[in-house]
Formats: sequence, structure tokens, C-alpha cells
Amino acid sequence: PSVVQKKIEALAGRRVVTLSAGEDHSLALAADGSVWSWGDGDYGTVGHGNRQGQVLPKKVEALGGGRVVAVSAGYDHSIALTAVGAVFTWGEGVNGAGGLGRLGHGVDLSNQLLPKKIEAFAGQR
Repeated sequence: PSVVQKKIEALAGRRVVTLSAGEDHSLALAADGSVWSWGDGDYGTVGHGNRQGQVLPKKVEALGGGRVVAVSAGYDHSIALTAVGAVFTWGEGVNGAGGLGRLGHGVDLSNQLLPKKIEAFAGQR
């Protein structure tokens, strides 16, 4: 089978500067600092406040307060870094049977359906 490239129309007109692919979801970072996500929404992985999958890229509105400069999609979670040094994570909160937190929110191991700021980095530059 051959691979066919296809333009993602939902991102037309946006200059995408970075892409990241997780297990079942993807992130796009636009030049204006906006983050777009699509794919499997289990655990809140796409960051839209629910567990619904997203078949087309949709802006992650909960990051609207700051310009994002870097993103990364993990297995079932995502992370974003803003221009002022704030770090946000969302998605699956617990990593397997060992119960290790993967989102960086200390004893809060719950799944995060929306981006949540990691307080340990507050004030760091």
C-alpha cells in the first residue's frame, strides 16, 4: 500500500511551526501560539474538557491565556510550555499499576480533561 499525503483543511491559513504525535492523538502549535489537538479523547487527552474524540483539529481554548512556545504529545497525555515559563499538562494522570503520576500535579493523580498548570514550576524562568 502507498502512503497518500493529505492537507489538513482545518489548519488551512495557519502557519504550523511544530507537530507532535502521541499514541492516539496529535498536537499542532501555530505561529500565533495557539495549540490545536485531534484524535482519541479518552482520559481528556485532547484537552477539550471531555473524553470525546476529535476527528478534526480543534483549538485548545483552555490555553488561551498565554502564548504557547512548545508542545509534546505523550502516550495518553500532553504538555505545553508558555512564553512566560508556565507548564500545563492534560490527559491520563496515572501511569499503570505502579500508580506513578505522569502529569506533574503531585498527589493529584486524576485525569485532567483540560490543561492544568503545574504549580511546581510557578515563578521559575
